[in-house]
Amino acid sequence: MKNKTNIRKYMLLFLSCLFVLVIGCNNDTNSTGTTGNVEGIPVVTTLDVSNIGKYYATCGGEITSTGTAIVYARGVCWSTSSTPTISDNKTTDENRLGISKGDFTSVISGLAPNTKYYFRCFATNAKGTGYGNVMSFTTRQISTNNSFTDPRDGKVYETVTIGTQVWMAENLAYLPSVVPSGTGSDTIPYYYVYDYNGTNVKEAKESLNYSVYGVLYNWKAATISCPPGWHLPTNAEWQQLDNFLGGVGGKLKQTGTALWKSPNTGATNESGFSALPGGYRVKQDDWFFDMGNNCYFWSASEQNQYYAFYNQLNYSLGGFITASKEVKEMGYSVRCIKD
Repeated sequence: MKNKTNIRKYMLLFLSCLFVLVIGCNNDTNSTGTTGNVEGIPVVTTLDVSNIGKYYATCGGEITSTGTAIVYARGVCWSTSSTPTISDNKTTDENRLGISKGDFTSVISGLAPNTKYYFRCFATNAKGTGYGNVMSFTTRQISTNNSFTDPRDGKVYETVTIGTQVWMAENLAYLPSVVPSGTGSDTIPYYYVYDYNGTNVKEAKESLNYSVYGVLYNWKAATISCPPGWHLPTNAEWQQLDNFLGGVGGKLKQTGTALWKSPNTGATNESGFSALPGGYRVKQDDWFFDMGNNCYFWSASEQNQYYAFYNQLNYSLGGFITASKEVKEMGYSVRCIKD
């Protein structure tokens, strides 16, 4: 009889422990994929991906509750496995004074073409990290019919035919060297990556801005950087492009406001040119400026020893600003045209 009583006690103890274990496990993960102690951690929702490229995509999330402590970090994590965490690749916005509720956007880069990725947003406070729901996307495939490989570095560029001209459909990204924004010249070729102020080419190529916007060149560098069989377009060639499109610059601009500032007036990208607002390197103040607002493309035409021409697209204008002049020390984007 005593043995039966002991058995009952041990069975009750075992069931009690099992119950506590199950409850504890349930508290570790909720229905949205949030991990950690649910009490007090942030609550977030992953938002749809937009503006998917070959090497990047625009993702984001919404913090719907900051929990019971200050949110000091938020971002997006991604992986080729189905459950990404902050131990994988991630973007991070940090503010030790606190991040409030609301939507946020993150551009993830360094991706491979034609590859499926899983991603979700996250937010972290002193209680732990809250994750949003897992979503997925597949990066764009490189077109085999409308592309070419730069023999100098192996980079593949997509191309587009507009009228009788064949253009690069993305910014030139040839980077034999890199300098900080404070280094400039109108006679020595210099290469810049927006917001990168080092001299390490490998580091610069790993940056988000290189992946999305390519390289900024002073005019001297722009004139010598197009690959074999391609060249920097002249004012006349830019004007031919403008005339073919009827002066409607919006036909050249990438659509949406993930990368372009709202309202991105008139943007249809029906030409396939896919212009992005890569900003520029400012000569006067030796810094980078205007990303999201404008894109600037060098022309091969020069006015004199110190000035050359460029062409511009703006977030709030639907036209194409052609043949403006600026000092050759400025750092602008380059689109090459086929010989």
